[in-house]
Amino acid sequence: MRIPFVNGDREPDDRRHPGRDRDRAPERARERSRAKDHRDQDRDLGEEQHHAEVPDRDQDQDRDQDQDQDRDWDWDWDRDRGPDPTLPPPRGPARRPSRWPARRRAAGRSLLAVGCGALPALAFPALGLWWWAYLALVPWLLLIRTAPGPRRAALDGWLGGIGFVLAVHHWLLPSLHVFFLPVAALLGLLWLPWAWLVRSLLGGEPSVPRAATALIAVPSGWLLIELVRSWEGLGGPWGLLGASQWEVPAALRLASIGGVWLVSLLVVAADTAVALLVAAPGLRAVGVAGIAACALVAGTAAWGVGSPRESGTVRVALVQPGVFDGAEGAERRFDRAEELTRSLAGQDLDLVVWGESGVGADPAGRPDLAARLTALAREVDAPLLVNVDARRTDRPGIFKSAVLFGPAGFTGQRYDKMRLVPFGEYIPARGVLGWVTSVGKAADEDRRRGTTPVVMTLPGTGDGPGLPIGPLICFESAFPDMSRHLVRDGAALLVVQSATSTFQDSWAPDQHASLAALRAAETGRPVAHATLTGVSAAYGPDGRRIGPVLGTDASAVAVRELPLSDTTTAYVRWGDWPLYLALAVVGAVCAAEGAGALRRPGSAPRARRARTARGSAGRRGR
Repeated sequence: MRIPFVNGDREPDDRRHPGRDRDRAPERARERSRAKDHRDQDRDLGEEQHHAEVPDRDQDQDRDQDQDQDRDWDWDWDRDRGPDPTLPPPRGPARRPSRWPARRRAAGRSLLAVGCGALPALAFPALGLWWWAYLALVPWLLLIRTAPGPRRAALDGWLGGIGFVLAVHHWLLPSLHVFFLPVAALLGLLWLPWAWLVRSLLGGEPSVPRAATALIAVPSGWLLIELVRSWEGLGGPWGLLGASQWEVPAALRLASIGGVWLVSLLVVAADTAVALLVAAPGLRAVGVAGIAACALVAGTAAWGVGSPRESGTVRVALVQPGVFDGAEGAERRFDRAEELTRSLAGQDLDLVVWGESGVGADPAGRPDLAARLTALAREVDAPLLVNVDARRTDRPGIFKSAVLFGPAGFTGQRYDKMRLVPFGEYIPARGVLGWVTSVGKAADEDRRRGTTPVVMTLPGTGDGPGLPIGPLICFESAFPDMSRHLVRDGAALLVVQSATSTFQDSWAPDQHASLAALRAAETGRPVAHATLTGVSAAYGPDGRRIGPVLGTDASAVAVRELPLSDTTTAYVRWGDWPLYLALAVVGAVCAAEGAGALRRPGSAPRARRARTARGSAGRRGR
């Protein structure tokens, strides 16, 4: 007997013909199997047609990985036709693919890129692990090499560049404050084309010609980055990778040939060779050859390039008064420097050097200060080079100037600082960025620039004319071209007047003092580096440090007898030739890449993808 239901004459599902449903189960299974076979055939046909149309599988795979890598499907979902009808539905509503795992992996890779870019900072003072420079770029190179696509490689380069700038220049935070991160992000853009170059030459399974090209092109690309960021407006040539080798004799000899630029080339070439040795087992011979070539170049420079020949000596006193802040800081600094200078009487000196900003008023408008400085020079029987940070009486504005006094008074020789520290001594586009002064230690008023370098002549003795010296003020010692031009103009001694008191407890004082070693080695002239608060040091014409340094906790004087030399180094003669070489190499590699001369083995020019209807056999199924 059938029982009628309100919603129709129908039996419940669990009681309606159970035997017939069991009989049809095998038939339904066969239908699902046939549907799956048809779908597999359609997909195989689409893949065959796709491979016929796009023969360059390497480039296509890179793009596909860059766009669709790490998709996480919650169910057997076809984005063109929806869920597979032959499979049982999931419990609950069907969900779209989740992208969170891929995003987490991308975020982790981004943090790794920042960390890899920061690693070279360990090679610079104060840590000074100079040997680390030859390995520091390897993790970054390997990360860029494994990027799934050019866009990801460029992102790895940009983020690594940000990490490099933040780590090497971390001591700028008190001056830039909240503006520091945007500046780092801007400078990090310089590493985008370098990352593309690295991936282009080292990505995948590079051929022997590509790997050999990378040993030259990757260092050249890095050198062009150092060239661009050496512009004064972008912070100057601070943190050049070659500068980390200031204590290595072989590197100093290289610097005498091609400046700090040639040292940077060697360091990055060694990093690239090590990366090849680790990443590509089939190309280990190229990596070993690259390491051997770097060792050969360094060894040849160490034993084949002689030190500058000595032609006399000069006795220089470095006066470091120490830190004196506050409203009366300038007067207290002057008083302490005056006291220290008097202690030098009778020591047969050729020159006494004060640090930057040792005099807080222009002696030309303060006869009392001029008289005190003249009396000091007469008391120690040596000329006195002081540094004035004040408004000039003969022109508007604040200048930082090196001023020379002799026993007879002001000699009339004065040099005004030409290259100023961004934000520290002036604010670029002050009308737009002037708000930075309210959150950091940026300059309240822009300093004025000098117009020309000056070679001063010390007051002569009865035996002949005095010694020509080339003054540099603080930040200017980071620029190789400035010391080179002074030497070409006849300077026999380079003198740096500096003050890093703003960054007293950071790595900046040690890094700044180390730059003088490179300037000495490049030019073949001794360098005296006198600071207001430390580190003060002196270097011979071969870049070797003469005597101990005066640290940041010292308020003292140091007398150093420095060898003189009249040798003209290759760098003074030929200038920045490694930069021109790097530009030519990168240009040649880009031209060869564009012409297909460095294409991967087995790859063909990329064909245009055929337009197909959505869901047709010519479209690759996913």
